[in-house]
Amino acid sequence: MNRQRLFSFAHVVLLVVLSASAFAKNGTQVVVVPVANMYSKPTEKADVVSQAIYGSNVKLLEARGEWSKIQTSDHYRGWTPSRYLRIILVGDGYATAGPTVQVESLFANIYAEPDVTRHKPVVTIPFEAKLEVVPDDPKVSAKGHKETHEGWLHVRLAGQTLAWIQAGDVTADPKPLTIPESIELAKRFLGVPYLWGGRSSYGFDCAGFTQMLVRARGINMPRDADQQAAWKGVARVERKDLQAGDLLFFGSSEKEITHTGMYIGDGQFIHDTTNEHPVVQISRLDDEPWTHLLVACRRVRATTP
Repeated sequence: MNRQRLFSFAHVVLLVVLSASAFAKNGTQVVVVPVANMYSKPTEKADVVSQAIYGSNVKLLEARGEWSKIQTSDHYRGWTPSRYLRIILVGDGYATAGPTVQVESLFANIYAEPDVTRHKPVVTIPFEAKLEVVPDDPKVSAKGHKETHEGWLHVRLAGQTLAWIQAGDVTADPKPLTIPESIELAKRFLGVPYLWGGRSSYGFDCAGFTQMLVRARGINMPRDADQQAAWKGVARVERKDLQAGDLLFFGSSEKEITHTGMYIGDGQFIHDTTNEHPVVQISRLDDEPWTHLLVACRRVRATTP
């Protein structure tokens, strides 16, 4: 290679690197680990403020060495290790166009081939994670027959490698749930451990759990309990007028809310709490400590303002 060609090659490489760097600073990135913790500061010694799950498209706000400050779709911000992310160079993000599926099992194993016995899973991803489906393109065997893998879907992972997932773990057309359906969904998580900052089926905190249940109804609301109680997408409700699906907020006052749950009827509510047993559980509103800690009741509007 002569000097002129070498210079041209180096110039092209530099432009690609600079373009990728500029895009990485301002563009969309996707989470490539099952759950990415988001910290208040760029260190794992800081507190976890939230999480982003596998396949989530996030906005990169700042890069600092091995750490990236990101913003999730609920506008929450925090620091996460940069190795948990990949740059999206084309389109509007991962799993935003073309055929996609969403995990509806509590967890889903993904395999390198359509078989559960040959190898361990490539990755295990949580409830709600989205995946891109590879368009149907069956291979033709030496005998000219199309190979089929009944019960399996071929997917493109967030890191752009190909893999397989069992069709029973996902849905191709997730629809907003009714309130009764969201209550049934909530009960599927009974016993899932409490996790501060948690926002996945690996572990929720109280606000992350109720946020997920409302999101399943097709409505996005803020991340934290105090923000949820003050949100314009809810209406005030008196305790005596509670209906299934209403949100409950607890604390020392309406200005000091520290806990939340969802009312499910018959004087009961479901929530993720550290009280007695640190898991998702059903409690009675008239029992202590809840009856004296309830400071606000809210009903989610059918359409948000």
